[in-house]
Amino acid sequence: MKISAQFALWSSIVFAIVCLYIGFNGLSSVDAVADEAARADARGVAYFWRFLGAVAVASALVSWWIVRRETANPSD
Repeated sequence: MKISAQFALWSSIVFAIVCLYIGFNGLSSVDAVADEAARADARGVAYFWRFLGAVAVASALVSWWIVRRETANPSD
């Protein structure tokens, strides 16, 4: 199955927005957890979602670079 660079760009952007929203929302609501162990676990999960968002941003940047390079110098 082939995925075009344009599709990879937009799907990476959508995935990054979702992941970063979940990560930042999780970090902003961590203080509401009373138990210290649960708070540490919630913080770890939020950081993991932020990491996934960073990977998605990197993927979107690479896809954008490919799309930009292909439109500037088409191989056809």
